Amino acid sequence: MILKLREWAIGPFFAPAVCSRQFSNLKTIYKQKWRHVKSSVALVTELIEPTVSAFGLELWGVELIQQGKYSLLRIYIESEDGITIEDCEKVSRQVSALLDVEEPIAGEYTLEVSSPGLDRPLFAAKQFEQYTGSEVSLRMRSPVDGRRKFKGIIIGVRESVIDLQVDGSDFELDHRNVEKANIVFE
Repeated sequence: MILKLREWAIGPFFAPAVCSRQFSNLKTIYKQKWRHVKSSVALVTELIEPTVSAFGLELWGVELIQQGKYSLLRIYIESEDGITIEDCEKVSRQVSALLDVEEPIAGEYTLEVSSPGLDRPLFAAKQFEQYTGSEVSLRMRSPVDGRRKFKGIIIGVRESVIDLQVDGSDFELDHRNVEKANIVFE
């Protein structure tokens, strides 16, 4: 059976066309097409969150650091009781098996599971809100008022806007524009 599937280009996105025949695996094809659109970090997060939660832990965040043909996939887990080496080991084993089956990342990578630590990275707006009053260092994807790097105190968070005080000046930074952020540990 030959199945022809055309794709329509919509900007950088591709959507599968409707086929003339019923195709039971259309959902699978659709999912595979959108895998190229959705970032690897978003896919990994979506895949592993239920596994991490099943252990009674919180998925703090996911980083994918690309280094040529080799990459580093770093997964941060958190718990109110703290994170032990055993927590990291069991999450690493389960997540590794899951990622081997689903293959959300192209090429070779090293998997690293750890706690966020004292200079913890911040990924979600709710994490910024949790650390209101703390000093944070962050880098933006695109410049805000001519600069990409900021180091200041988190004043507050509204929706996806982070209010940051830097050297007496207030900045409103869109969380979606934050490339990397860490709590400053002193």
